[in-house]
Amino acid sequence: MAFVTDKEEIKPGLIIFRRADVDHRNWYCRVKLPKADRYKTVSLKTSDIGVARHLATEQEIKVRVRLESDIPVFNHPFRAVAKEYLATQEARAKRGEISKERPKKLKAVIEGALEDYVGSVQVHRIGDELWAGYPAWRRENGAGRNLRNGVREISAEEAAELDARDVASRARAMAKRGFTKLRPVTPAPAKARTVAFISDSTIRFEMSIFGAVMNHAIKKRYAPASQRFEDRPKLKTMRRDEFTLEEYRHLHTVARSWVKDAIRPSSTWYRTVAYNFILIMCNTGMRPSEAKNLRWRDITTGKDREGRELVILFVQGKGKSRKLVAPKSVGDYFERIREATREYRRQAAEAEGKEAPEVEFGPEGRVFTTITGEPAKSLYQAMIEDLLIKAKLREGASGVPRSTYCFRHTYATFRLAEGVDVYFLAEQMGTSVKMIEEHYGHVNTVKHADLVLQGMGGWDPGAAVGEVAADSAKASRIPRVKARTAEPSAKLRRRKS
Repeated sequence: MAFVTDKEEIKPGLIIFRRADVDHRNWYCRVKLPKADRYKTVSLKTSDIGVARHLATEQEIKVRVRLESDIPVFNHPFRAVAKEYLATQEARAKRGEISKERPKKLKAVIEGALEDYVGSVQVHRIGDELWAGYPAWRRENGAGRNLRNGVREISAEEAAELDARDVASRARAMAKRGFTKLRPVTPAPAKARTVAFISDSTIRFEMSIFGAVMNHAIKKRYAPASQRFEDRPKLKTMRRDEFTLEEYRHLHTVARSWVKDAIRPSSTWYRTVAYNFILIMCNTGMRPSEAKNLRWRDITTGKDREGRELVILFVQGKGKSRKLVAPKSVGDYFERIREATREYRRQAAEAEGKEAPEVEFGPEGRVFTTITGEPAKSLYQAMIEDLLIKAKLREGASGVPRSTYCFRHTYATFRLAEGVDVYFLAEQMGTSVKMIEEHYGHVNTVKHADLVLQGMGGWDPGAAVGEVAADSAKASRIPRVKARTAEPSAKLRRRKS
């Protein structure tokens, strides 16, 4: 190294030196790690050579003790380790081991909340206190999206900063859609400005990433094994609201008129596809990620043991794949999407004075796309939000804004209410029996109300305990026609109209 001057070897593997590229005359020492081609360099912060020799010997002893005690010799700030961990996840995404969207979510958390909390802290100094203190810090310093978590007041400066972030985020989103003019946003006075607390589910997700980075540090021997944080804080779980049967029927009624009210061919196409997307999701229980990956080749038909026609879907998501079954009506919804695309292309060609093109739906083509044929990344989120607002169903009973995941919850709730075995439902939805029981236990209370309320004043079950049990056993042996989640019948539509 050209900048090394006045080099002196204290003993094999230990030298002291000065640097020619600095203004001071202080000494440094360099300790060679045994059985490794690595060196630990330390500033001794003294210009006295006698003191420097003594301090260098002490540093060599410290390095040896650290190695024997399995304590990291080199310092690694959390941000550097997190960046290294993120690189490994990006490599996994390229190999197809995890979704391509996963590293983006990790990066947002690592470069956001975790950077602010422990970005500059050395990983070997992150202990139980910092780990356990994260939820309280996050609630105090973060702004959530849903008011159900409670609110807190913030200062005018914080309000202005949040507004600036909102404007920047909106600008990026609108730029992607070709819009450039934005309505100005002015921060409200501090007394009137409140923000929602960060939800417990968000904190739990961020702490899982926090723990994953620390595990990576342990694996790379940047931190001792004692800093593996297995315990998660016991935070409450917020259940997304499903649609009740009445809400589901109302949504159908509004959606049909919503599609008819479209004034442009492109609007008609988007509304038609969004409407049928809702029907498909509520009748299959697919995850949104599985819907994004669905291709035309993944849709086949078959028959059950009694010869009834059904639709079979091969879905992929969360790094797994499976087959699920759906009623024949789901095939009709897919056909409506094809027909809407043919009609839109025909109208577009007609407007340009051209002959209508032959629209092909190749086996590799995505089912849910934009109007230009690109994969639909948002799954018509904006369109569905507009529909839910129009139907006054945007928020559920708990005040949580509904998302496309609510259609999956609706499917599960309706199937359980109809008596579908929890094991078969878990197989169909690609989840565990435990998860079904944890998230949908409330359905059993309503389904078995006669047993829950048995013996209470004012409630007449109409049979003795033994008779109820016998009737229940008998009913379980009688084949039932499952209530379909599909559109209301034509007879019901005529009666409502």
